[in-house]
Amino acid sequence: MAFTDTIHDEADEFWSAILDHPMVVRLGEGSLDEESFRYWVRQDYVYLVEYSRLFALGAAKAPTLDSMGTFASLLESTVNEEMDLHRSYAAEFGIDTDELEATTPSPTTRAYTDFLVRTATLGSFGDIVAALLPCMWGFNETGRRLADAGVPDHDQYAAWVEMYAGDEFTELTDWCKALMDDVAASATESDRERYRDLFRTSAQYEYLFWDAAWRQEEWPL
Repeated sequence: MAFTDTIHDEADEFWSAILDHPMVVRLGEGSLDEESFRYWVRQDYVYLVEYSRLFALGAAKAPTLDSMGTFASLLESTVNEEMDLHRSYAAEFGIDTDELEATTPSPTTRAYTDFLVRTATLGSFGDIVAALLPCMWGFNETGRRLADAGVPDHDQYAAWVEMYAGDEFTELTDWCKALMDDVAASATESDRERYRDLFRTSAQYEYLFWDAAWRQEEWPL
């Protein structure tokens, strides 16, 4: 059985919890307070900067030329295309580039990105794939399930749902799941258990990232 099949039920519990979170429920309904989503957009910009480092480290640790090229391509497209798209999307909410650049990472954003970068720096190629998979898989599941329930009557929220439910992001998610399966197929049981732990941790942070935006989390002092 493929590795992602063995963790499917557990993963589904995370995705279902995210779908049940009031932030995501209201996003899907189109009734979410835009201030909460502006917070999410700003924090996601910070997250993407650090997430890009995973692709750089993944390219450096990739075991094959093909996977090296894919991670290099993901790095290039994230830094030079997705970041531009994010800035344009933020502008629709009245958030300019200076404000994005000045965003202070929330406690949750800091903890999540530090975990990812530390895992990618000190861990194996398989560890990197396991740690980044929940972001792709979780967003794809969230987008697809929200789309199945009906695209919200809010232009910006509808664009978010359609992007993560779309064919391009679904293909990227399927690629990452297949890569995880390939890496795990030749791994030891000890390695596979470590991959599960890393996956769980990232999936927990995915939930907490939504929750932090809902609460508009700030540092206490």
